[in-house]
Amino acid sequence: MTTPVCTRAGTTQFTAYVRTKGPTLLRTARSLTPNPADAEDLLQTALTKTYLAWDRIDDHRALDGYVRRTLVNTRTSQWRKRKVDEFSTDELPEPAASGLPDLTEQQAQRDALLRAISRLPPRQRAMVVLRYYEDMSEAQTAEAMGVSVGTVKSAVSRALGKLRDDPEVELCVA
Repeated sequence: MTTPVCTRAGTTQFTAYVRTKGPTLLRTARSLTPNPADAEDLLQTALTKTYLAWDRIDDHRALDGYVRRTLVNTRTSQWRKRKVDEFSTDELPEPAASGLPDLTEQQAQRDALLRAISRLPPRQRAMVVLRYYEDMSEAQTAEAMGVSVGTVKSAVSRALGKLRDDPEVELCVA
């Protein structure tokens, strides 16, 4: 038995639906599971099921409810199928020292760095974001900002100096 696939018009409608409702549906999925990656997988599964049933759904005004119900049902099925690896013991096991930094500390450092970047002048902030967050080259950054490569180099150098000197930021070199 083959599963029917959406018609071309149905695919276009489905794509438009996902583009408009995707962020809202992702928030719903995130409320159903604590892990953001699991929430994305849950939404992907629910949207796949919705896509396969698209031509059978008579009332497209009720799609939000259909997808939410699919999210809940899928999450419930996953929860029922999960393997439990918990064993009771007399003593609580201590986590092995992994040598990795504390995740809470890493997040605190990221937050401090973002606050420090937000205190940079707008032009320097834009160049730092383009260079290091968007991973653009100096030439690409210069083109995007409408300045010379030398201007990008000097502005980014000054911005990095300000970030190094910021007392709130503790840069880790790994």
